[in-house]
Amino acid sequence: MNDLLLIRQKIYEIRNQRVMLDFELAELYGVETSQLKRAVRRNIERFDGEDFMIVLTKDEIQAIGSRRQFGILNSGHPAQEEAMTARRGENFKYAPFAFTELGVAMLSSVLHSPTAIETNRNIMRAFVELRRLTQMGNASYQQLQQEIKEVKDYIEDILKDQNDINEEHSAQLEAISMALAELQTEKRQQTPREPIGFR
Repeated sequence: MNDLLLIRQKIYEIRNQRVMLDFELAELYGVETSQLKRAVRRNIERFDGEDFMIVLTKDEIQAIGSRRQFGILNSGHPAQEEAMTARRGENFKYAPFAFTELGVAMLSSVLHSPTAIETNRNIMRAFVELRRLTQMGNASYQQLQQEIKEVKDYIEDILKDQNDINEEHSAQLEAISMALAELQTEKRQQTPREPIGFR
């Protein structure tokens, strides 16, 4: 389960696709990034199309670097230094490859070590889990939208009823005011005036 969590943290959203980066895959497979890239280049026809693999632009690399905080690697190992450079979004010799779920599945056909095969199985599980969580999230989101709509409709009904009550009260208050005004007028007319002057 911890392996799946670790892998899920290495899945990014780029160009509306979920992808994993070559240097992080190499780390998971226990090989050097250059070795992974060589295997891919030797079998490049297997990775044809952006639905399998994309080469990241400088902006995409910097966007990934700014979204995540990475620790410092001090080993001096070339593959780890390349990974660290890419993680910081700095300039480096070769742009990283980003593999989609299909691309990662295809990697199992070019990397044959038992570690790579087992890692690929876990990566596939992580992609499936992410898809399941997204679908659950979409269902929850739709349910939340429905609940919000119901609350909004309920509030609008209450306000409408309140407006109707206010209009009714206003009409009643106006009728009362008119009745009082008429009563005052009648009272003035019925009360005889006292003559002005001395008696």
